[in-house]
Amino acid sequence: MKSLHLLISGRVQGVGYRDWLVWKASGLGLTGWVRNLGRDQVEAVLSGEDSAVDAALAACYRGPRAARVDAITTEDIAAPEMKGFVRRPTA
Repeated sequence: MKSLHLLISGRVQGVGYRDWLVWKASGLGLTGWVRNLGRDQVEAVLSGEDSAVDAALAACYRGPRAARVDAITTEDIAAPEMKGFVRRPTA
């Protein structure tokens, strides 16, 4: 089991990145959340089987078609106590 906190920077707002990540993470059976931070950043928590988290992280570097990801910082965290993957309001 792996859990990561992500800060994703680049052209990631106004391009459907959050909805895309909800779709991608849910399809991989992950739990967690995603939200806009402003300043061209999206924040997310991914939690689940190691291979599924790794696959989601790799996909985050590509993002949806209109996105341009410049950088992703990751941090290992404790697994969130929640079910499913949700879109949270902008911070």
